[in-house]
Amino acid sequence: MSERASSGLRSAGSEATRATREDDALGARSPRSRSERNPAGSDLYEVFVRGKRGLNHVHVGSLHAPDDEMALRNARDLYTRRNEGVSIWVVKASHIAASSPDEKDPFFAPSADKVYRHPTFYDIPDDVPHM
Repeated sequence: MSERASSGLRSAGSEATRATREDDALGARSPRSRSERNPAGSDLYEVFVRGKRGLNHVHVGSLHAPDDEMALRNARDLYTRRNEGVSIWVVKASHIAASSPDEKDPFFAPSADKVYRHPTFYDIPDDVPHM
């Protein structure tokens, strides 16, 4: 009995689909073309949403859009469908600068010797909000 008949696949296309799903499950990139992953003329944006009860914006995902206005509209439609947010930030992924986790010790070391940054030696009044 052939391998295809024994696995219950109906066509070679199904076999390719199964292989793609297995690759995705193993963390491999699927064999999609670059144009499918990044439509021509669009940029990758990171989306941050501030919830109704929150005080800060939280990263909720990414999307592709041709410009900032379209990125805001798409982010609204994608990430606030149930009226969860009161504010949305979209930032081009290429504009984000980040520190490397491998360099965390030397990067954050200077803050350890600045005790004045830690409010341990004075009392915060009760009427100060959000502390």
